[in-house]
Amino acid sequence: MYRFLETERHGAVGLIALNRPEARNALGMGITIELRRALREAAADRTMRALVLTGRGGAFSAGADVKEWADKSKGDNPWPDMNWVEESLRLVQQVHDMPKPTIAMIDGAAVGAGLDMALACDFRYASERSKFICSYTNVGYNPDCGGTWLMPRVMGLEAAKRFAFTGDLWTAAVALENRLVSHVSPTDRLFDDTLAFAQRLAAGPTVAIAQAKKLLNSAHSRSLSDQQLEEVAAGKICAQTQDHAEGLAAANERRAPRFVGA
Repeated sequence: MYRFLETERHGAVGLIALNRPEARNALGMGITIELRRALREAAADRTMRALVLTGRGGAFSAGADVKEWADKSKGDNPWPDMNWVEESLRLVQQVHDMPKPTIAMIDGAAVGAGLDMALACDFRYASERSKFICSYTNVGYNPDCGGTWLMPRVMGLEAAKRFAFTGDLWTAAVALENRLVSHVSPTDRLFDDTLAFAQRLAAGPTVAIAQAKKLLNSAHSRSLSDQQLEEVAAGKICAQTQDHAEGLAAANERRAPRFVGA
């Protein structure tokens, strides 16, 4: 189905893995197009209630595929009608807007646009050997792909500036200290720890989580009163779900709820 990706299912948890280990999962046009398609399919799959993004071969993603850019300058371009910058911007937006919880499972390097894609996820679980670089200023360029919007929201403004201005390499420990990642695991525990958390999210009330995500992602752009109106509108959607009825019944019966995602 895919040339540059691998997909898996673990119950209600989907996994999309970048699989260009020879290029450290750099985001060339081919893999970007495939990722956008895989994300559309994941968003439409009602049986998938949480999504993990990862990379094979010891890297999450090395960012933009500059070798491909060089090949295009020589006239070797199989996508003459497509612009990678535009596609990469749409990719990061898709990850951010995914209507279900997303976790970036990072084992190895997350650099540039690959880092931005991880930042667009709701959570970032990293192995102890992971490394992070906001590499743009190292080549005299500004962060893009939405990184300047995402970093201060994830890390706070001062940490984001330090990361972006210096171009320093951050270890997993430094990334955790600065809230760039949510959790750090020993390398041999990363998959199990990430999957356990993803399965916990997948077992939750899917519609309510989707509405909460939408509200939280957009809260910074609204006043308190406007946000309260949006909360009321979201509540009307949640109130019609089986999971809301089950949650109320479980609370009254003093038992754990059994959510079905509808």
